[in-house]
This record gives sequence, C-alpha cells and structure tokens, in this order.
Amino acid sequence: MAAMREHRAPIKWNKRFIYPTSTRSLIQGKRHYDIEHSGSKLPSVTTILSATQSEEKRQSLAAWKARLGAQAADRVRDIAALRGTAMHTFLEAYVKGTGHKDLTSVGKEAEPMAQRIIEAGLGDLNEVWGTEVTLYYPDLYAGATDIVGIYNGRESIIDFKQTNKPKRREWIEDYFIQLGAYAMAHNYVYHTQIQSGIILMCSKDKLFQKFEVSDQEFVRYQHAFLRKVDEYYRNCTHHENDESDKNEEISKEISH
Repeated sequence: MAAMREHRAPIKWNKRFIYPTSTRSLIQGKRHYDIEHSGSKLPSVTTILSATQSEEKRQSLAAWKARLGAQAADRVRDIAALRGTAMHTFLEAYVKGTGHKDLTSVGKEAEPMAQRIIEAGLGDLNEVWGTEVTLYYPDLYAGATDIVGIYNGRESIIDFKQTNKPKRREWIEDYFIQLGAYAMAHNYVYHTQIQSGIILMCSKDKLFQKFEVSDQEFVRYQHAFLRKVDEYYRNCTHHENDESDKNEEISKEISH
C-alpha cells in the first residue's frame, strides 16, 4: 500500500468543515449515534434501513439463510464484515497518506481489494473534505460515510463496499438510499448542495465496480429514505415527537 501511494499524486485535502465526533451504542439492539454536544442519541441510517426492509427482502434473506443453514449463513456474514472493515482501514489510510499493514488472513485478502479500488476508482477523486465522517440530521438520524468531497468535479458522498460476488445496479438500491440520507444530512447542517453519490465496490475476487447516482434520480432516493424515516418512527413506541412536519419541510427543500 505504501509503495503504491508513492507512485500517485497526493490526494488533495480541503478541510472546509468541522465534523463532529460521535460514539455508538445499542438501544434495544439498534445502533444509535451520540453526537457531541447534541444531547440526543439518533438511530443510524443502516438501523432505519434494516428496520424498514420490505417483506420481499426479508423473505429473500430468510430463504438464503435456510439454504445455507443458520450457522453457515452467520459465518459468511461475519467474514464479509471483517473483510469489509479491513478493506476500509486500508483505504482510509491511503486517503490520509499514512501507512497501514495487516498481516492477518483477512487483511491479506482485503489489501488487494483496496488496491483495486485505488487503481480503478480513486483517480477521479479531486478533493477530500473528510474521511470516516460522522453526519447527522438533527432529531432524525445519523451515520458515517467514507469520504465527502469532490469526485469527478462534483460535490459527492463516496462509500466503499466489499461484496462476495458482483452486483447488478438494481440489487443495491439501499446503497443509493444510504448515500441520499448522508447527502441530505450534510446539505442541511453545512449548507452544501451535494447531489451526487458514488459507490466504489470490489468483490473478494477483485472485480471492481463503480455505481453513480445523481440529480433527480438522487432526489428520488432521498425521498425514499424520508418515507423509511417516517415508517421507522411510526413503529417506535418510545418516540414522542411528531416528525411528519419536519420531513415535509425536508422534502420541499431537496425538491428545489
């Protein structure tokens, strides 16, 4: 990784914004973010997406687990999560210009995946505002995205994904919804106009894929997330405040 870094121009950093620190905790088994100075714990974007999965997706996941068996399915999931974490660590170190080495079996598998994303996906990364950035929409949700900055000349949210096998675009709509959620949060808090989301993905067999979503398509995914936020809070008995008016306000804002 370090050797490869030397052969590329340094990544341009522009620390335009001060991003908050956060801690993560589980509330009733659901991940929440405690944002510094906010005084509230917000459900994560992934928690909301998981809690509002369609019945079709739930049945598909259940069928997959039944085919593999519960233990085997859990093992596949856990290994993929470890590999994804290791790959993200390599990529974060690259973007920051620091060295990183992982000699574990998972690390040895993840490093070439990270290198593939660097070679094929990061050439269009023009400027970085932050990496592993905590983002939140006050009183609604929070999350962390891999990179915020300029990609191919556009203000963008960029996420890295590992996969066991190549994906079709129609299979990863939740990723686009996730990017839309992060963009809405960033635009609201920092008064930006991010309307581009980038997924840089590599399979364990080192096949690279790039998926982009922007403009009106991106707005549709943002609205899709707002519907999920409404559903999530309707189903949370401990939620005391009516967020419908706030969501309507956001919907109008992002439609402009």
